[in-house]
Amino acid sequence: MEYKHPWIPMTKATEKEMLESIGKKSLDDLFSNIPEKFRLPRDLNLPGSHSEIEVTRRIQELAAKNKPADTGRVFLGAGIGLHYIPAIVPALATRSEFLTSYTSYQAEISQGMLQTLFEYQSLLAEILDIDVVNSSMYDMATAVAEAARMSARVKKQRSRFLVPGTINPEHYKVIQTYTEPVDIELEKIDYDKHTGLMSLADLESKIDNQVAGVYIENPSYLGFIETQVDEISRIVHDKEALLVVGVDVLSLGLIRPPGNYGADIVVAEGQHLGSPMTFGGPLLGIFGCTNDRKLIYQMPGRLVGMTRTEKEPYEDGFVLTLSPREQHIRREKATSNICSNQALAAVTATIYISLLGPTGLKQVSETITFNANYTARMLDRIHGVKAPAIGESIWKEFVVRFENGVTAKDVHEGLLERGIHGGKILTEEFPTLGESMLFCVTEIHSKENIDELIQAVENIVSEGGVAQ
Repeated sequence: MEYKHPWIPMTKATEKEMLESIGKKSLDDLFSNIPEKFRLPRDLNLPGSHSEIEVTRRIQELAAKNKPADTGRVFLGAGIGLHYIPAIVPALATRSEFLTSYTSYQAEISQGMLQTLFEYQSLLAEILDIDVVNSSMYDMATAVAEAARMSARVKKQRSRFLVPGTINPEHYKVIQTYTEPVDIELEKIDYDKHTGLMSLADLESKIDNQVAGVYIENPSYLGFIETQVDEISRIVHDKEALLVVGVDVLSLGLIRPPGNYGADIVVAEGQHLGSPMTFGGPLLGIFGCTNDRKLIYQMPGRLVGMTRTEKEPYEDGFVLTLSPREQHIRREKATSNICSNQALAAVTATIYISLLGPTGLKQVSETITFNANYTARMLDRIHGVKAPAIGESIWKEFVVRFENGVTAKDVHEGLLERGIHGGKILTEEFPTLGESMLFCVTEIHSKENIDELIQAVENIVSEGGVAQ
């Protein structure tokens, strides 16, 4: 009797029927187009079955090799950040009502999730000082890319999009991937090599009636604060282009929100709002725009709205007001093909922001400012170290340059040997900055953590980069 796997309903008869339907006699025939030299001529070297306790022990053994990042000894950022997550945030976000809820296609059975997403939109709109926020994108990189395409759709007959020369290189690659198929031309704007600020002269020379939008980051990828936002906004709008601004939401406890200086489209990374780094994902793309129908109707993602019954007694309800996916309308008319949005991450952000409130947001922002500036100032006192190496005002991240023959790789490896993870090496991404690293300091780093980092860097630099 043929053995049937209890969970895999594939039988030999089914396999034969499937092969016959495509004109093949065997599985070998199915893969006949793969050259022999690329095939593995043996079975996979997989271990046999193990009991549950044996598997658990093996997993624990492997997990023990990891070093937790929340000890304050990791200073890696580059757009993703280590932040303190109050215990109540995951406790609420992982309740079954949120964790198992599917996309809210049927409003009558999705009122709880729809209301939560409505609150998410409302909270972010208030913090960003922008009129409309959708119910999330994949991450900040895809949000910026969608903003570039949206700008070209709104500003018809315009096919250029300008970005800062200090943009996150990974984000730039994603924008390229999104814009190339629709023939949008990307161009970088030069920046001052000392302050990092966008060159207004270069911006004015490149912006014309073919530019659909201009993107700026504040704080920038390299950590400095762009202080020319009003001048940039004026130049962009004088040419009737759209101003797209990328921000760190937690910085807005101190820094002016983008809507305050004329942003038409706002994007941000929401991982900082209660989600762990978890080896790089999932992330949360925040996307908003001004209350302009031309913009709203071209916005990617979904928009949750509130309505009420027509007759008394009135009852409030929540619906998907805008849903431009290709599943819901003709594919060629879709403004975006984003499918699985980050609803659970948006729920987490909603809980986190609600818990902090305006006062808590300001306190977190102030703590980060103090910690980062203290770290930069103390590193700058070390002979052969310049911090910040670019920019005058910093918030959370900053560039550190190593001189006197010490390489960023030397410092990185020296810190690792001391149980500390330094910043991201920038030598290849921004060669003009020399041997440099991008450090990230947040509220999770104590003074003891920071002083340990400073002492370690001083020892490594004084030893010429050779760890002892």
